[in-house]
Amino acid sequence: MLSREQQREKNAAFWEAFRMHMRKHRSSNGKPMNWVNYPSDVKDIYIRLEVDGEGVRLCVDIQPKDDGIRAIIWEQFTELKTVLLQEMEVDPIWNESSHSIGGKQVSRVYWETRDLNYYRDEDIPQIQDWLEDKLLRFDRFYQEYKEILINLVA
Repeated sequence: MLSREQQREKNAAFWEAFRMHMRKHRSSNGKPMNWVNYPSDVKDIYIRLEVDGEGVRLCVDIQPKDDGIRAIIWEQFTELKTVLLQEMEVDPIWNESSHSIGGKQVSRVYWETRDLNYYRDEDIPQIQDWLEDKLLRFDRFYQEYKEILINLVA
């Protein structure tokens, strides 16, 4: 079990190493990208990377304060399900009511592998490769279709 300080150091080292690992890639639109803090360019849509002892995830969290807007964005994502699957080559997990933050519902679409463990040092290179693959695939999809989402909430 890591102390709080050790956990903080491990996290900082991992994300900095991943940032360096991804520097060789640009977004599919040709622009430099902060892959660790992927910009959705859409208010209340967050792209999150999660690593822990249970696995690795690339998550798209839809969390506007207004449940009606969340439902509209969710519906648009489900309408893009086929092209999303084509690009990612793995069906995501769809959870319309994933969890609550401050009493507001969050919808989540995510890809996950439970074969990798953040706390096994030998898994770290595979975690980086998994995240790299999923992020690059997601970026190709997202850069193509994000204007639809931007126009929904504008």
